[in-house]
Amino acid sequence: MAAVGPDHALKPVRSFGTFTADLDQLVKWFVECGVETVVMESTGVYWIPIFELLDARGFAVFLVNARDAKHVPGRKTDASDAQWLQRFHSFGLLRASFRPKGQIAELRAYVRQRERLLEYAASHVQHMQKALTEMNLQLHHVVADITGATGLRIIRAILAGERDPETLACLRHYSCHSSVATIANALTGSYRAEHLFALDQALALYDTYHEKASACDSRIETVLKELTIHRDHDHGSAPPVSRRRNRTDQANALAFDVRACCLRCSERTSPPSTASVLTSR
Repeated sequence: MAAVGPDHALKPVRSFGTFTADLDQLVKWFVECGVETVVMESTGVYWIPIFELLDARGFAVFLVNARDAKHVPGRKTDASDAQWLQRFHSFGLLRASFRPKGQIAELRAYVRQRERLLEYAASHVQHMQKALTEMNLQLHHVVADITGATGLRIIRAILAGERDPETLACLRHYSCHSSVATIANALTGSYRAEHLFALDQALALYDTYHEKASACDSRIETVLKELTIHRDHDHGSAPPVSRRRNRTDQANALAFDVRACCLRCSERTSPPSTASVLTSR
């Protein structure tokens, strides 16, 4: 539903479909009505195609928080909702939420996609731990993280056919706190085929999600480098990184030196607010 001021059209409220051709008709109608600014209220992600289309056509699009107008009485339909928002906007009572533009919006999309992929991968860590527990392999009791260096070495060796606890325990990383004897005791269990199958699938999915997250790393690095090139080079070089490293690299860290890139890109974003009903003044 879209609404314009009553002095802009004989029929100030119109309904449009959501196909791209229908949205083009919406844009055409706004142009005919002399609209310059548009207000949108959020519904999930459905506002994004309309927002991007209007923004690309040169409209000043305001993404507003639905809470700013939800307590107004009498808003019972989409049509009346659009009219209320149009009226509020004409009085200047609606605040535009932050929406990054250009490469910053692209960068945020890649970062959010990477976060989702890592969340999906985390669920399969639990599946691996469940399969190990069903085989009474108490790996999670002797290593801090089963997806760390020691844990993944042992899991991959088990799936490759190794069953000897002593041999598996010798795969421990030098920084693991548990001894070879302790790990060997934890790796004595029953290697049933169904549990090994579940472990194999969980590990494969875990690896797949991390592989896709690495693809996001490449996109993030590309955008950050482009932002660095487009900005002035008078920010100086990044401060040197300390060479003292008593711990291993942080889990799920980006695959490149993001610190140096971010120090050269002074663009900052604030937490976005979501915003579906179209209105204008």
